[in-house]
Amino acid sequence: MGNSTRYDPRTVLETALEQAVAGRDEGGVPIGAALFTLEGELLGAGRNRRVQQQDPSVHAETDAFRAAGRRRHYRDTVMVTTLSPCWYCSGLARQFRIGHLVIGESTTFTGGHDWLAEHGTVVTVLDDARCRDLMTEFIARSPELWLEDIGE
Repeated sequence: MGNSTRYDPRTVLETALEQAVAGRDEGGVPIGAALFTLEGELLGAGRNRRVQQQDPSVHAETDAFRAAGRRRHYRDTVMVTTLSPCWYCSGLARQFRIGHLVIGESTTFTGGHDWLAEHGTVVTVLDDARCRDLMTEFIARSPELWLEDIGE
């Protein structure tokens, strides 16, 4: 296969960031995600909708994964998320062997991305100030909801 990675991490992050802002504007947790092919084709996008749907399982990554639909395999996909994935979402990426993970930021929360890297996922952390500011503002405004979201 060679080097068929053609996506630009900063470009694909924009879709996830748009989802995070939409989630914030809906009164939810401002985390967005998207699943792309290695060539940069969008397969599905989503956001944390735990509040909006009253469903604790609707994290941004699971929402994007569901929107992408069924594929024979996911090794040739890129999961993009505005925040380091929690263990639940890291497990999804590992279970389906998503080959690449692009993270907007991991300062406000660090999930399982190091573990994913140890198991062969190509991980890129962008340390994007917009993603960090979105989460910092949310955590300050809604600390109880944030603690609920991360299972504390």
